[in-house]
Amino acid sequence: MSKNYQIAVFAGDGIGPEVTREAFKVLEVASQLGGFQINKKSFPHGSEHYLDTGELFPDPIIEEVKTMDSIFLGAIGDPRVEVGLVERAIIAGLRLHLDLFVNLRPIRLLADKFCPLRDKGTEDIDFVVVRENTEDAYAGIGGILRKGAPDEVAIQQMVYTRKGVERIIRYAFELARKRDRKKKLLMVDKANAIRAHDIWTRTYAEVGEEYPDIEQEHAYVDAACMWMVKNPEAFDTVVTTNLFGDIITDLGAVLQGGMGVAASGNIHPGKVSMFEPIHGSAPKYKNQNVACPIAAIAAIQMMLVELGEVSAAVNVEGAIEKVICHEEVTTVSALSGIPTDEWGDRVVEQMRLL
Repeated sequence: MSKNYQIAVFAGDGIGPEVTREAFKVLEVASQLGGFQINKKSFPHGSEHYLDTGELFPDPIIEEVKTMDSIFLGAIGDPRVEVGLVERAIIAGLRLHLDLFVNLRPIRLLADKFCPLRDKGTEDIDFVVVRENTEDAYAGIGGILRKGAPDEVAIQQMVYTRKGVERIIRYAFELARKRDRKKKLLMVDKANAIRAHDIWTRTYAEVGEEYPDIEQEHAYVDAACMWMVKNPEAFDTVVTTNLFGDIITDLGAVLQGGMGVAASGNIHPGKVSMFEPIHGSAPKYKNQNVACPIAAIAAIQMMLVELGEVSAAVNVEGAIEKVICHEEVTTVSALSGIPTDEWGDRVVEQMRLL
């Protein structure tokens, strides 16, 4: 009997609905080839919905998506709405209410032509960043005092718990072992300047005793950024804080070809998780059929891995690689000259050939 997966879909704003459409075009073919079924339920929540109704993200919706097998998010953001309002409600809301403590960001270059680094290629850039996803400055503890006054004060607390730090570090060790490449884990913090990061340094050392087969390295975040550009081939698996992970993964996205190919998983192992392209909603390209959906399709590939449909995931990843390696493809931005729906068609065509 074939498996039947229930997927919650938040297509969102701007180019979100367009890239989501192509992502699910690919997922539908993957399910046909893989012998499983997909039932999706679309939710309207996003900036447009908020502007129309005043509703952000009610608790009953959160409770409903908890019953699903997975969640897909297209993009959130609209210049007509207060910056961060809808993002905090939906993206942060899902991360915190579902305890999606792992933000997983593969940094893999699929075609040499997209690498901005001289003398670096596909064999040099293939690592993954494990970002803690529920604590740090994103916990939302803080505020603004005397807003607009000359002596205005703004405070945002960095918060780290032993539970939160230990579970993300342990996940990263397990991933380094599972990847079975260099079996190396780099922990990135800034404990020399931010003394609260000592909890990261100590926990990493303590948990590391349980993984003698994994080479263990440590770097401060400024040095790690430098090495990512200078020696990306030295990286295998990286674990870091929420704030630093947010920054260095965008640097990693540039190394792999840009936001047009970068995807993200917000994961709680064994429970419902959320997958998304990391790019924004790009409202200036809305409804123009020019946005590249490769990142959204790559998010589907990550979803398939987490659902256990590994063969289907391999098929999708192979098809993506075939498409973007074609000599006609010179960029994965909205300037590619390739319509959004044609990108999806090309991936589907390659899937059927593999």
